[in-house]
Amino acid sequence: MREEIDAGVEPTVPTWAVFGDLMSVVLGAFVLILLGVIGIQLELASRLDNEVKQRQQEMHRRESLEQALAGPLAAGRVTLVNGRIGISGSVLFALNSAELQPEGQEVLKSLAAPLKAYLRHRDEILMVSGFTDDRQVRDGNRQFADNWELSAQRALTVTRALIDAGVPAASVFSAAFGSQQPVASNKDAQGRARNRRVEIAPIPRVSMGTGKSGG
Repeated sequence: MREEIDAGVEPTVPTWAVFGDLMSVVLGAFVLILLGVIGIQLELASRLDNEVKQRQQEMHRRESLEQALAGPLAAGRVTLVNGRIGISGSVLFALNSAELQPEGQEVLKSLAAPLKAYLRHRDEILMVSGFTDDRQVRDGNRQFADNWELSAQRALTVTRALIDAGVPAASVFSAAFGSQQPVASNKDAQGRARNRRVEIAPIPRVSMGTGKSGG
């Protein structure tokens, strides 16, 4: 009879075993959280390290460019702001014209050699950008329909002048911005004069691939 009663009662699980299982679960969860925190910290540290390296590279690039252009900068013929070489439109061109003036030709010739030397050991390319003020092209000027065409032709003129002065053709291209991206107000003559400009900026060269296309 005693055996029958004992056989019908399930054995009780010891309390210490339940506590041990619970602690194992808590410890496992803690380890997972800790690993997650460590992973996040490592990722943040890696991002910070990459940002520091990029800033150092950018600073070195600007310092190198400034050293290369020491002569033209000292002469006050060009400006260098945030890695962009600026040339006043009045130095390069007459109003509403895309034909280089003698002074502009001299400035570009003085830039060609240091720019060529700067590009020699860098995987970069020069972007020549043309800008205008917001006034319409003078009436009667049939050469340019609007400021877009004027800025495009000026950028192209400067690009060709740099190539003629020795900058490799594969290392320079032109872009037009018209009256967009002004650096000063267009409400007065001084501001408009600042907006009429050409900028030359080294940018990373983008690989276009070697795939062939039909057409």
